Amino acid sequence: MTHANEVHLWAAQLDDLCTRIAPRFSRIEPRRRARAYLQGLLSPLERKNGWHLAEAAGDVSPDGVQDFLARMHWDAEAVRDDLQAYVVEHLGDPDAVLVLDETGFVKKGDKSVGVKRQYSGTAGRIENSQIGVFLAYASRHGHALIDRALYLPDTWAFDAARRTEAGVPEEIGFTTKPKLGQAMLKRAFAAGVPCRWVVGDCVYGADSHTRRLIEAHGRGYVLAVTSAQRLGLKPVEDWLEDVPTRGWTRLSAGDGAKGPRLYDWAYLPYGIPPTGWKSGLLIRRKKGRPHQFTFYLTWAPEETSLADLVRIAGMRWAIESCFEEAKGETGLDEYEVRSWTGWHRHITLSMLAHAYLTIVRQHAIGGRSPGQTRRAAAAAHRAGSAAAALALGVGATAFG
Repeated sequence: MTHANEVHLWAAQLDDLCTRIAPRFSRIEPRRRARAYLQGLLSPLERKNGWHLAEAAGDVSPDGVQDFLARMHWDAEAVRDDLQAYVVEHLGDPDAVLVLDETGFVKKGDKSVGVKRQYSGTAGRIENSQIGVFLAYASRHGHALIDRALYLPDTWAFDAARRTEAGVPEEIGFTTKPKLGQAMLKRAFAAGVPCRWVVGDCVYGADSHTRRLIEAHGRGYVLAVTSAQRLGLKPVEDWLEDVPTRGWTRLSAGDGAKGPRLYDWAYLPYGIPPTGWKSGLLIRRKKGRPHQFTFYLTWAPEETSLADLVRIAGMRWAIESCFEEAKGETGLDEYEVRSWTGWHRHITLSMLAHAYLTIVRQHAIGGRSPGQTRRAAAAAHRAGSAAAALALGVGATAFG
C-alpha cells in the first residue's frame, strides 16, 4: 500500500471513530467541534492549548474551543464508554491486564479544580498540581487509557465557594484515590472488559477493599505494597528472612528501553485461598543492589508460575508508557481549562486520540512475519506521521 493510500485509510479510520461518538452530541456544531478537537490533538502543534487548537481549526479566537469544553451540551462520561468499547474492539484479549495509577498535572495558581500543593509523581516532589487517577488496558495487542477521574482534595471537596466556581457537581464528594480506582474497576467489570489481571502501585495495593473487589470478580492481581505493609502479624519486609538463600530467581519483567528488565525474584505463599487460587508475597530485588526490594501482594490461579507473576508485575509500566505517549503526542497535560467539566472533557478526548494512534500503529505493523521487521518498523513510523497528515485535513468529512 502506498503512503498516500495509508494516509487516506487512517483518515477514514478517524472518520469511523468520530461516527462512533457522534450520538453523544445532540447538534451538528459540537459534533464538528469534536472532530476538529481530535484532529488538533493528533496534529504536530507546538502546544495543544486553546489558542493553538483554535488556530488549527481555522478559528480567529479560542472562544469556540472554550465553549466546546465548558458550555456545549455533551456527555464526557458517555464518550468515555465509547473509548472503552473502541479499545476493547481493537486491543481486547482475555489475558489482558488492567493497570491503576495516577499522574500529576503541574499548574500555577489556585483556580484550577483540584489543584493544591501535593506530591506529584510526574514532578517527583511536592508541587502545585492536579492529580488524575487513570485505568489503562494492556494486552499483547497494545495499551491505552480507558478511564479517568480527577482527585478532589479535601480542601476542595469541603469548600462550597471553590466548588461552585469550578462547577464541581453536587454529588461529587471527597473520594480517596483507591475508591476512585475501585469505581473504575467496577465500570470495566460491568462493561465486560476482557481481562485476567489487575496491577497497581502501593496506593491501591495497600487498600484491602480494592483487593477484595478484584477477588470477588474472579481476577488475579499483582499489587505493589510498601515495606511497612502488614501481612499477618508482621510487616512484609520481615518476610525476607523466610526466603531461602537459593530462593531467588533472575527473571525479566519485560523489555525496557535498554533491553530486558532483569531482577531477582522470590515468592512466598501466604494464607488459605479458595480452591483453584493461590495468594502470596512476591519480592523483587534489584540486580547489583541486594538491599533494595519491592514487594507485591498477589492473588492468582493456582497454576500460575513465578515467571507469569513477574511478567504481570512488569505490565504496570504500560500505564507509564500511556502517560508519556499521551502527554507527548495528544496533549494530555496541555489543557488550559479550570473547571470540572472542562478537565474531564479534554482528558477524555486526549485519551481517545491516543487510543486512535495506538490502534493505527498496531494495524500498521500487524500481520507481518518476523522476517518483515524492518518493513514493520517503517510502517509504524509512517503511522506516526498520520497525525501530521490528518492535521492538514486529509479525508476530513462534514461529520454531520
